[in-house]
Amino acid sequence: MIIMETDATKEQIAHVIREIKKYGLRADVSKGAYRTVIGLVGDERKIPFDHFAVLPGVKEVIKIEIPYKLISREYGKFFEGMSERMVVRVGDIEIGGDEPVFIVGPCAVENKAQLFKIAEGVKRAGGHILRGGIFKPRSSVHSFQGLGAGGREEAEEALDWLREAGREFGLPTITEIRGEAQVDLVAEYVDILQIGARNMYDQDLLTKAATKGKPVMLKRHFGAGIEEFLSFAEYIAAAGNKDIILCERGILPVGKGKSYTRYMLDLASVPVIQKETYLPVLVDPSHATGRRDLILSMSCAAIAAGASGLMIEAHHNPAEALVDGPQAITPDELKDVIDACRRIHKVNPSKRNKD
Repeated sequence: MIIMETDATKEQIAHVIREIKKYGLRADVSKGAYRTVIGLVGDERKIPFDHFAVLPGVKEVIKIEIPYKLISREYGKFFEGMSERMVVRVGDIEIGGDEPVFIVGPCAVENKAQLFKIAEGVKRAGGHILRGGIFKPRSSVHSFQGLGAGGREEAEEALDWLREAGREFGLPTITEIRGEAQVDLVAEYVDILQIGARNMYDQDLLTKAATKGKPVMLKRHFGAGIEEFLSFAEYIAAAGNKDIILCERGILPVGKGKSYTRYMLDLASVPVIQKETYLPVLVDPSHATGRRDLILSMSCAAIAAGASGLMIEAHHNPAEALVDGPQAITPDELKDVIDACRRIHKVNPSKRNKD
């Protein structure tokens, strides 16, 4: 990380960037009103750091000894205006701001009437962002793969429904991208691009999604450690996009015997990750538990742990949902969850300490 002098000229900054590129690396440039910070992206073993320390306009060179440098708190503390965490803005919604954000909707878009009915309920219950799966990663090829599996025409129609529902009810939208081939299409229709747990390790998908100029939500793989999770989020930042939302969605359970939940919700990861990075962290209690009767308690616990918001599956009739009905709640139940979480947020010790 290269910290430039406050009076460094444009020519001096450009010279430093040229020197970085000369060694086969890329430059991550963060320009503020008073200071420019340049992060190095690539194999830093090639770099003679002493050489950069004496270049004109350079104040100091700092080595960051972790693999997720660009999203680390150590790097972020040099950003002008950075507070406790970065705020990712989507329209009028602030993810990572003073209030928790609720991303809600069906696991899979089934038809237009279903989507609009759920969207209306999400808005009425106090939700902020509408989710809806078009391309569904499924363990079995014989399961419903989402309307996007029917080809581009059906995928565009479903994406158009999602965009239309979002506009009608004043809700920004998010959907999952399952592969690189879908990135350009999906980016035309939604406000946030989601990379699901199964694709956390897909470096090319992360990089391509980052280039679309829209916030990217990255879900933690169910077998990934925290360092792995943050290291793969770094691929998005290295591609020039720091509007990243992290999402904890449960990891593989340990021990023998009957599994009482779909995954094990690692709520300790929320404060741990927040100590490592300035990025906002959300929690998905739906996939973590797989049980609608646990959504309220786990949502409250997530907010108490300091999460910046939740991603919850909702359906007007969960018994008829084509995907993940057992973990979906109704819009009426959603209102109870949101109201309870807001009350907890007001008395959250971490919030009091921040204030």
